[in-house]
Amino acid sequence: MAETSEQLQLFSADPVALPDYQIRESSRARHVSIKVHLNGQIEVVVPNGFDYAQVPELLHRRRDWLWRSQLRLAHQTATLADEHFEEKPGQIEVRSRHQTWQVEYQVAAARTLAMTQSGPQTLLLRGPVDNSAACTDLLRQWLSRKARAEFAPWLRELSFVLNLPFGRISIRGQKTRWASCSSNKDISLNYKLLFLPPELVHYVFVHELCHTVHMNHSAAFWQLVEEKQPGHQQYRDEIRNGWQYVPRWVED
Repeated sequence: MAETSEQLQLFSADPVALPDYQIRESSRARHVSIKVHLNGQIEVVVPNGFDYAQVPELLHRRRDWLWRSQLRLAHQTATLADEHFEEKPGQIEVRSRHQTWQVEYQVAAARTLAMTQSGPQTLLLRGPVDNSAACTDLLRQWLSRKARAEFAPWLRELSFVLNLPFGRISIRGQKTRWASCSSNKDISLNYKLLFLPPELVHYVFVHELCHTVHMNHSAAFWQLVEEKQPGHQQYRDEIRNGWQYVPRWVED
């Protein structure tokens, strides 16, 4: 996403200290990468065996970028509705399937939290519902099951229509990816796609199915994407702001 210098010039403070950060080792990493998550958390992804003592210097060299990224996120999230930041949702907007699910909470003496579907599109959480973390963890499990039920047949049908076969499908809750495709043509989908409008989910599916042919983002890959979804650039642009559809409780 392009940064507008006019907005950045409104801030005259200069970052002098490194912000808090977390380090995560990844066997897939070939080099160090720095990610700024939606909640402002900074994550440094390093290859296995990397010397952690080098991280502060790497962050110091990029501290201006980190500071600007955090300011940009703060500006963007300031325009979101209060419901976006709820600890426990009162409803779940499954835009990808044009559904709105109500979430009800019932205090009970049970030591463990349980969830049932008490109506056509109503979820009931019963037990120690004052434990927000436990509630959202249970709801994320529901999102994972919901995503598999909704997306698996959708993706397989599109695969058949486009004549782009793939292997297995898995559902995850990645922090930085909507989806991915392995060299074995296995596709992993993020359950957060449930919150996106269906046309953006369709684009993500087409994108990953095209990776079964080109495991890169070469000109040939984008040509195939355009062939399978004419006018794809519109959705490619829109998906950059797709995170705004995902409530904060899903990320935390």
